[in-house]
Amino acid sequence: MNKIFIIIVFAAFVFAGWQQIHFVPGQADQMPMEILSKAMIDSAGAAVELAIGLVGVMALFLGLMKVAEQGGLLTILAKLIRPLMVRLFPEVPAEHPAMGAMILNLAANALGLGNAATPFGIRAMQELDRLNPVKGQATNAMALFMAINTSSVTLLPTGVIALRAAAGSVEPAAILPTTLFATIGSTCIAIMASKFYQRFSAQKQADANRDNTKPQGHQPDDMLKHGSKGYPLWVSILALGILASLIPVAILFGRSVSPWILPGLMVGFLGFGLAKKVHIYEVFVEGAKEGFQVALRIIPYMVAILVAVGMLKASGALQIIVSVLSRVTSNFGLPAEALPMALMRPLSGSGAYAIMASIINDPAIGPDSYTGFLVSTLQGSTETTFYVMAVYFGAVQIRRIRHALAAALTADIAGVMFAILACSLFLK
Repeated sequence: MNKIFIIIVFAAFVFAGWQQIHFVPGQADQMPMEILSKAMIDSAGAAVELAIGLVGVMALFLGLMKVAEQGGLLTILAKLIRPLMVRLFPEVPAEHPAMGAMILNLAANALGLGNAATPFGIRAMQELDRLNPVKGQATNAMALFMAINTSSVTLLPTGVIALRAAAGSVEPAAILPTTLFATIGSTCIAIMASKFYQRFSAQKQADANRDNTKPQGHQPDDMLKHGSKGYPLWVSILALGILASLIPVAILFGRSVSPWILPGLMVGFLGFGLAKKVHIYEVFVEGAKEGFQVALRIIPYMVAILVAVGMLKASGALQIIVSVLSRVTSNFGLPAEALPMALMRPLSGSGAYAIMASIINDPAIGPDSYTGFLVSTLQGSTETTFYVMAVYFGAVQIRRIRHALAAALTADIAGVMFAILACSLFLK
């Protein structure tokens, strides 16, 4: 991210400087460097205003998610996923803590609970490393888990919905079906790619026999115990079928249903908490506090990226890049305005988030245009691959990642392709 930030700023400065040197007085009202200076100040102020405007919506959604989490929705999802996971990871014992941690990680990602997903992901890697016959080398299970994590099915991209609402979208939750479609598609590709690539990435064998049993004295916590228990397979298949059936329904009736989504989510989550005897008000307030803190934490990232993008746009360099790339990418449903978002997403979550914010807050584009839908779907359906890989593999000191990166990047590319397809179908 550091290199990308520097390149954008320096490119804008050089391009504006070149125009300043060749500037002819009277040709325009302002000189290029004056325009660049004004864009820097305006972009910094706009970033702070955007983040502050996001506080209320973010607090609302994280409050609702906290109620659902306290009610046990995470555990329910984990039980639904488990029968499928034990078949995807045959080398991981069904009752091993690694299985419970992986399931809880994917369930948290599905609900948009990134803060909860990361600790579970790190714990999963630590437990998988206990089964690793060669320390410092990624196993097939680690690579597959990483690929699925990169593309995991997302049911509720809360942060993106909140940002769309703050940007004035009339249908902020309309990206739910496009995100679901894109993540289901990219997850299937991630699994197939990982299974395929592992054939060409040899795994070194250890001299000692691998012990698939739980280490002595190691006891999983209560959450992992719940994650290691599941519903019967037919229940999981039924749930998956219902989930898949929502995609064509959303495509056919999405415009009619989308106004009901946000009120329905609020009533549904509060009703779920009420049925589970959660102290709704207190838990909601606690989650809302987290939303307030998250919105404030992203201000520095928003300022950095929005200022850099604002400079690039004010210098005129962005317009030239857009005009060149649009001749190719527009033929495939990827407008050039959305291309920086697609390239940034695997590198930096905060950077991509800020780019999405600048796009959907652009009066010429807006959150409800095709481009606005596409960048919102990309943000909700792909992951910060390099960051996640660095954190998860770094936690267990994996140096030889084998095919993990190739599988994860394949999932990222598939996510972009399925997002384009989903938005094309939904906006017809």
